[in-house]
Amino acid sequence: MTERQKDRPWLMRTYAGHSTAEASNELYRRNLAKGQTGLSVAFDLPTQTGYDPDHVLARGEVGRVGVPVSHLGDMRRLFQDIPLDQMNTSMTINATAMWLLALYQVVAEEQGADPGKLQGTTQNDIVKEYLSRGTHVFPPGPSLRLTTDMITYTVNRIPKWNPINICSYHLQEAGATPVQEIAYAMSTAIAVLDAVRDSGQVPEERFGDVVARISFFVNAGVRFIEEMCKMRAFGRIWDQVTRERYGIENPKQRRFRYGVQVNSLGLTEAQPENNVQRIVLEMLAVTLSKDARARAVQLPAWNEALGLPRPWDQQWSLRIQQVLAHESDLLEYEDIFAGSHVVEAKVDDLVTESLAEIDRIQQMGGAMAAVESGYLKSELVSSHAVRRARIEGGEEKIVGVNIYETTEPNPLTADLDTAIMTVDPENEARVVAALHEWRDNRDESRATESLTALKKAAAGTENMMEATVECARAGVTTGEWAWALRDVFGEFRAPTGVSSAPVAVAAEAGTPLAAVREKVARTAGDLGVGRLRLLVGKPGLDGHSNGAEQIAVRARDAGFEVVYQGIRLTPEQITDAALAEDVHCVGLSILSGSHAELVPDVLHRLRDAGAPDIPVIAGGIIPQADARALIEAGVAAVFTPKDFGITEIIGRIVDEIRKANKLDPLEVPA
Repeated sequence: MTERQKDRPWLMRTYAGHSTAEASNELYRRNLAKGQTGLSVAFDLPTQTGYDPDHVLARGEVGRVGVPVSHLGDMRRLFQDIPLDQMNTSMTINATAMWLLALYQVVAEEQGADPGKLQGTTQNDIVKEYLSRGTHVFPPGPSLRLTTDMITYTVNRIPKWNPINICSYHLQEAGATPVQEIAYAMSTAIAVLDAVRDSGQVPEERFGDVVARISFFVNAGVRFIEEMCKMRAFGRIWDQVTRERYGIENPKQRRFRYGVQVNSLGLTEAQPENNVQRIVLEMLAVTLSKDARARAVQLPAWNEALGLPRPWDQQWSLRIQQVLAHESDLLEYEDIFAGSHVVEAKVDDLVTESLAEIDRIQQMGGAMAAVESGYLKSELVSSHAVRRARIEGGEEKIVGVNIYETTEPNPLTADLDTAIMTVDPENEARVVAALHEWRDNRDESRATESLTALKKAAAGTENMMEATVECARAGVTTGEWAWALRDVFGEFRAPTGVSSAPVAVAAEAGTPLAAVREKVARTAGDLGVGRLRLLVGKPGLDGHSNGAEQIAVRARDAGFEVVYQGIRLTPEQITDAALAEDVHCVGLSILSGSHAELVPDVLHRLRDAGAPDIPVIAGGIIPQADARALIEAGVAAVFTPKDFGITEIIGRIVDEIRKANKLDPLEVPA
């Protein structure tokens, strides 16, 4: 038998960054030495949302879920001793993508690299930020212009760079069905390509170069067959759209190019060792099929539902990829699913349904119009509510969560405090001090002039990328760049989708929700009020609002009057709203790790305002030690991913309201 030459493996990445540029640089160099073939940079939330570390909204968030990059000096340290002309770097950055790419380009030039040789990707899909992840800054129109300017700049100046990563990844985590994933991502791509075409910045004969640099970032869930077929459907629709709508004749330019991260929010806190087999199965969905194989893969760590993974945990995930690529015979064969009637039938169904949904969105005026109207967000909140109801009802089974829950003691989590990595709470003060030192030592007049030029470009029609690169060279900070554009464009608060979401869980007699509705009604009667009022708050910069939205929807269906103002609120704003609305409970949702600072702040403000009896509930990715500390500080209850029963959580909230108001417990099962 003649041995067939193996295909080249996909790019292997680990999504990483924390604390400081120096600490992240050390982590990157260690991962590269272990065989990682590309970098994937996680930026902290202040960097992603255009705030400097000393801004009030950045408090508690600095260095938590990624690396803080405030200026050129930080970017230099982040990539010190890493030759950028030899790297393929992915940067998860959206609203501030233009700014981070400018910093990256300047650092590469300082290293002596030719920008024309730089390879990598900026995520830069603002639509999914409005829908699921919440790191948007500017309104849809200006955001699309920033993306357009970046694309046209890179096509001419950094031609090997992918200036945008259209993301369906976060849509799945927000509840999207495969059809919604495909349709919403494709509608975003159409909006972006239409904007670039209509800008007139790229000659018609070079539009194929634009299409060829559009990449996608997708989610691989645990439903293996469906996920693999989804990727084949994605490729078929992209080929059709680029050929028919944009007239791209070169099949290489029409190729569907995507990277993948497997489903992080699908990982469980309960029996977290099961996450390893979930990760492997999800990776196979995007690697086994050669005709729809990912160009780059990054895997989460088994313990991400518990907290920040350690370097060893990230190494384990990297080794999963390496074993598949180098030990198995996967890369020696043509597509092993070609000709399967089961696969072809499923792909045909996905293509048909997705094209119908794309047409529906186009009839609304396209993706941006569907964002502004609230249609896309409402559909996702509804889909997510339906899925959560299936899990709670046992129809959708999750091992270790709602089936096979008994377990032996887990040696991996015997000491939870050492099973994850923690960020030094003093780190933020050091980062802020370094920021002030940078500002003190820069050429202030040059920084001011560059910001003035940026605002002039933004107010006019010229491409903003050149002015942004000059801001980077002049020592401007992330917050200053973003505030200059806020002054011109304003800010945007995306629709929450909660008020228009339909009822997803039945409340017929004898159901758990009916029992909770009775508890809510009786408690309201005991307090002499028409309805119980619950404030659901998202303090800080954490934009992952899926959990908060589902709590809000279920509480509404249980009879609560719900106050939910969306993401990105200060503890002061949340406290003011709680007092103004005279709520009976405050529920705070935080997944970014800032709970230790922001939740006690809300407690203190309520006490100072004379409302110490309003119970405060906290939910999110909160380690056990932190949960104990929050309870000791006065939090009434803490819920983490293991508490998957939303109806039960609502029942617990009613119990805490009764306890706070010195009412006897109700003997109504919840």
